[in-house]
Amino acid sequence: MHKVTNVLILLKSMIYESTGPLETLRFAKHYSEQGLNVNIVLFGPMGVMLAKKNKAGALEYDQKIDECMNLGVNFMCCKLGSSLVGLKYEEMIPGIEMVEPEAIADTILEFSQKQQLIITL
Repeated sequence: MHKVTNVLILLKSMIYESTGPLETLRFAKHYSEQGLNVNIVLFGPMGVMLAKKNKAGALEYDQKIDECMNLGVNFMCCKLGSSLVGLKYEEMIPGIEMVEPEAIADTILEFSQKQQLIITL
């Protein structure tokens, strides 16, 4: 049986009232604590909003992202999605990488070819 060592979590919707962003961060933390390498891809005009620093709201997303980063979780933010909502690199949480859409496509392909876990929220 093939062993999963890497997890790719894709987040396309950042609606503050939905559970998707919080589940993304909880899953990432859980898998990272299990010793897996975790990558989160934020894409689409709404998904990239999780990358914005100093978000207003009841939930402390920025703190949860920092916790994940301290566990070694890698965050990638789609440049195309960011440009559609006017999110600039300077407005993003430090440590989140801005990538071209093709890099996201290549990452998905790589995880698929290596039979690793891909979760879409």
